[in-house]
Amino acid sequence: MAKSGAQKNTKNKAKHSKLMARKKNKLRQEKENRKAKLKELATKMNAQKEN
Repeated sequence: MAKSGAQKNTKNKAKHSKLMARKKNKLRQEKENRKAKLKELATKMNAQKEN
């Protein structure tokens, strides 16, 4: 006999997927920002060293 009514785990799974995607995007963005800052700092230090 099949279960009638709402699906069992779909709401929680969708919410969990959304939150995990948000977390991954945040970490990726922080990593890119850190990399850009270091690159900017390196170019600044190289320019200062040349002068």
